[in-house]
Amino acid sequence: MIRLIAALFLIASSALAEPIRIKDLVEFDGVRGNDLVGYGLVVGLNGTGDGIRNAPFTEEIMANLLERLGANVTGEAIRPRNVAAVFVTAQLPPFARAGTRIDVTVSAIGDAKSLLGGTLIMTPMNGADGQIYAVAQGTIIAGGVSAEGDAARVVQGVPTTAGGIPSGARVEREVEFDFAGLPTLRLALKSADFTTAERIERAINAEFGRRIAVMQDAGTVALDIAAAGMRSPAHVLSRIEGILVQPETRARVVVDQRSGTIVMGADVRISRVAVAQGNLTLRVEESPLVVQPNPFSEGETVVVPRSTAEITKDGTGLAEVRGGTDLAEVVAGLNALGVAPHDMIDILKSINAAGALHAEFLVN
Repeated sequence: MIRLIAALFLIASSALAEPIRIKDLVEFDGVRGNDLVGYGLVVGLNGTGDGIRNAPFTEEIMANLLERLGANVTGEAIRPRNVAAVFVTAQLPPFARAGTRIDVTVSAIGDAKSLLGGTLIMTPMNGADGQIYAVAQGTIIAGGVSAEGDAARVVQGVPTTAGGIPSGARVEREVEFDFAGLPTLRLALKSADFTTAERIERAINAEFGRRIAVMQDAGTVALDIAAAGMRSPAHVLSRIEGILVQPETRARVVVDQRSGTIVMGADVRISRVAVAQGNLTLRVEESPLVVQPNPFSEGETVVVPRSTAEITKDGTGLAEVRGGTDLAEVVAGLNALGVAPHDMIDILKSINAAGALHAEFLVN
């Protein structure tokens, strides 16, 4: 048990031992994707589509589609079970050009049971500005299948009303962005920190041999493209994104009460503190006794209840947790308590409340 707790503690510290590339620490200003969404129809389902009574919008979109294709269905009662109305979502990657194919996700919005084996009919996909940027169509790949009869049912995987279409959409419109004409470019740190931003600034300036990077705040480093003396912002980024920088992070303890997981950063410190931890256990056992009358006598068999209650209290009094100057000493001090991970979470909460835990304490 003690080894398990130590292993959980050391997950975070090992991840921070090596320098990290700048491209993994920052987001480049303007270099981002855009979310797309569309509303379409899936056909070809094996009786697992929408019930038209419960999803009238499916009938409406199907009628509109048929009319656009030249079939007049006005006033007709359409009651198929092999179609489903769906939302289609995707992300338009940065610098995506017309003709590029992107993956899409298809999710049912009615009462369809499964989209397995269905085909998405041509669906326009809009951006936040209402413009059409891509068109999706193709066969849906969905996990899980379920088949049932009157007395038996077979389920393989997890039947779901969502699926994907790899390369299922083609980009029709490009996002206008003059990246090559930017005079300056900002690097946005994924985790804002003054020390990390200063190290990024220093590393970039050392790479170019002159001052082209300026730290503006804890989350932003600005680049002067003209001062870099290169042909374009793309050339500047290609040169700096592989530079290694040692990031600095806040001391942090993260616990998950459901799974009993504890993760501590390398900079976590605990002041010298005394801890007492004990459990109160109440155990009630039922041992009913069957009483029978004597042979050949008048009477009846009865069950007499018999209960045994026991209360036990575990705990060994106060235990001292010595202050540590590094993570190994902190882990050793906490492991000396010899408790399970769930109990350790309660102890860490109490140490934090006492002001002896010098780290940000996060509970999931």
